[in-house]
This record gives sequence, structure tokens and C-alpha cells, in this order.
Amino acid sequence: MSAIEFYDTRTRSRRAFAPITPGHVRMYSCGPTVYGPPHIGNLRSRLFSDLLKRFLLSEGFRVTHVINITDVGHLVSDADEGEDKIEAAARRTGKSAEEIAAHYTQVWRDDGAAVNCLPPEHNPKATEHIPEQIDLAKRLEAGGYLYRIEDGLYFDTSRFPRYAELAHLDLAGQAEGARIGVTAGKRNPADFAVWKFAEAGVQRQQEWDSPWGRGFPGWHLECSAMADRYLGHHFDIHTGGIDLASVHHTNEVAQSECGYGVHPWVEFWMHNEFLDMGSEKMSKSKGNVRTLSDLVEKGVDPLAFRYFFLQAHYRQQQSFSDEAIQSAATGYRRLQAVARELGVADAAAGEPTWGAEEAAAVAELRARFRAALADDLNAPKAMAVVWEVARHDRLSPAARRDLLRGFDAVLGLRLGEARLAVADESGQDPRIDGLLAERQAAKKARNFAEADRIRDALKAEGIEIVDTPAGPEWRRGKPA
Repeated sequence: MSAIEFYDTRTRSRRAFAPITPGHVRMYSCGPTVYGPPHIGNLRSRLFSDLLKRFLLSEGFRVTHVINITDVGHLVSDADEGEDKIEAAARRTGKSAEEIAAHYTQVWRDDGAAVNCLPPEHNPKATEHIPEQIDLAKRLEAGGYLYRIEDGLYFDTSRFPRYAELAHLDLAGQAEGARIGVTAGKRNPADFAVWKFAEAGVQRQQEWDSPWGRGFPGWHLECSAMADRYLGHHFDIHTGGIDLASVHHTNEVAQSECGYGVHPWVEFWMHNEFLDMGSEKMSKSKGNVRTLSDLVEKGVDPLAFRYFFLQAHYRQQQSFSDEAIQSAATGYRRLQAVARELGVADAAAGEPTWGAEEAAAVAELRARFRAALADDLNAPKAMAVVWEVARHDRLSPAARRDLLRGFDAVLGLRLGEARLAVADESGQDPRIDGLLAERQAAKKARNFAEADRIRDALKAEGIEIVDTPAGPEWRRGKPA
């Protein structure tokens, strides 16, 4: 069996993976800042960490996965300037910061459930771990890593020689290009806030007492403190979007290694690339986000987005467009039709048995699927094996069913389930209803070829059209 190899951002190399504690993987993933709806780029990060977790579970490891909820401290500028994003949302909407955070935390959890992500073992909120954050800041102060200026306590990055290591930063270039108007009193452009002081005359909803006065924690502090709370001083994997590597994750490393006296703090840093929307970076602040709800309103099954995600390697930018997601939705429906025909979702009736030749073919396909994911989580290569099994004309239905069932435990596509993917409260599916309306319009225009094409396409998905006195209706049947 081939060794598991993952690409580590810190060392810029692929390395064999083995957990620090045999049999137990401890993993931290940066979660959402809950001031607005999560967009599909955020969801790509969630799907990446979920696929990683599922694969590790399939290898027999116990996995402790932590995903944080940032509900305080993330300022409008990642450079420790501007208003807190949640405070700004509260002021804009007239709701409390707590209401804003609770609402968007639930949206994030609902989106994760819709695309079949396993829940993390721990989902801590920053506001519920203020004592841990203060404790880490006190450690850093005692070690001489912090200095005080008018608006808060800052980490002196010149005290940490490995500061540029994770993201291979050009600190000299940063210093030369430092813009005018950076926070007054900062010793170095890269220095970052660990604790921000309450501003006189500014009414904030989220502030706490501390040894340095009333205020709130810096964005980076929370992840270090909560990772330590649930995973210890030294753990296996930290994941997140590639945009976090140069600031947030770099600052996490600095304060964690200095505060806890450990190197490396994390064994493997794994970052997913952006979702390419064909224009500027998707951002809530720019108002150009696409959400899972947007896709659902267009009739896209949430799991078709998971299928879309699996078509690209996590370290490659993935181009998103309406055409691309509709193509993925078609592919997902076709795979679902095969899986339903084979009964993949049916309860397994004991261990399957087959002849030596078929057993060898099954073992070879399983090995190739596993090898693809052990090869730095190569999902496209794994999906090629899935489709090979789906189209296999020499394996028995039982063998194909068993293979797809095992693959799906890792891929999380819920293959073979009879599901109304995008049903509204009336139990209807907007996409199918729209196709039915198009078929009726084609029949009315005497374009029977188009009407038959739509009927046959729906039949291939397992959708049966029933003509009634009140008009055509549809129901799920067996796929053609």
C-alpha cells in the first residue's frame, strides 16, 4: 500500500504523512467570520477539509477536527485597521452583534449540511474563549514579544526570526513599500494586534476586561488559543484558503510558537486555492458573492456543487461559471442514476462474494481509488475511478454496487439516494418544474421532437411524467 503524501505549504514539498500520535489525527480548519452569508469560495475550503477528513477516516484514523467561528475581532482591514466586521453589520442592520453572528453561524452550518460535510468534533466561538486568548497574550507579554501603543498590544515580528517562513514573505520589500498612514507607533509593517483597546467615545457591543484594560482580541489570537485548547501545543494539520497563508496563518505561527515554545507548531499546512469567478476576487465587502442559496434558486442540487468541487485538485484554481455548474449537475445526475439502478443506497446484506477474477478486479479498483487520494488528495483521479466503475461492463452489479458504496463514504455524494435535491416547501423541484413547462410549451407549438427530448432526458434521471386532467405531473421512478 502506497504511503500517504500531502503537500506542506511551510516546506513547499510533498511529504509522507503520519500523525504525531499513532492512530489519531488532530486537525484545525479556519472557519467563517459570521457577519454575512458564506459564499461558494468559502464553501470550497469547507469541502476540502471535509474530503481530507473523510479520507483519513477511511484509512482507519481517529480524527479530531476543529473549525472555529470568528464572531469578534476580524476588522474590515486584515491589517488591524477599521471597524470590526460584525460590529459594522450590526450597526448597518440595527441588530445586535450576537444576533448577526448567530444567524450567519446557522447559515454556515446549514450550507455544510446541504453539501454533506461531516460536523467537526469542536466548533468553538471566539467570544466563548476570551480567557484562553488572554492567557496566550500574557504568555507572549512575559516572553517580551509584545509592545503597547495607543490602540492596543502588538506582536513585534522582529523578535521571531522564522516569521517569513510559512508564506515565504519578502519582509524587506514590505518595509520599503509600507504605505503612509499605517497604525501610528508600529515598529514594523508586519507587526499585528494581539489585543485592541476600547476607543474612547466609541460604543462597541463586544468588549471584555483584561490585564491591559477593556478591549477585544485580535483576529489571529483566537485561532491559536482555540487550537491549543482542543488540540494541544503541537498538532498534525492546519487547513484554510491560500489567501490566509501570508497574514492570518503567518501570525498564528508567530504567536503560537513563541507563546507555547514549540517548533513546528503544525506539522502540515494544507491550503486550497481560490474559486476563479472569471473577474475580481469574490468578496462580501464588494457585494459580488455567489452563495449556495443562489445555486439552489437556479435548480442546482447542493450536492452537484460537491461533485463540481471534486472535479479539480484542491491546490489548483477552479473556474466557476453557470455553464460549469450546470455541466457538473448533469454529471452528478447521471452518476446518481447509475447508483440508484445498482441500489448503492440500499442496506448492505452482509459481505459480497464473487469469483477470484472479479475479486482481483475489485481489489485493483479499490487500490487505485485509494492511491489517488493518498497522492495529495487527488480528487479528479479518484473520480475517474468512480466513473470507470459506473460504466464497467464486465463487473457484476454486486461488485459495482460495493465499490461505489465504499467510494461514496469518502466522497460524500450520497450516491443512490432517492432525493428531491432542491425541493421547496410544496415538495416540488424548480428545475424539473421548469423543464416540464418547457415540454408543455413545445407540445403547444407542435415541436414534438423537443418535447420528446425533454421527456427522454427526465426519464434518464428517473423522472416519470404522468399526464393528469389537471395537467402533467412528475414523480421519481427508476432511472432509464
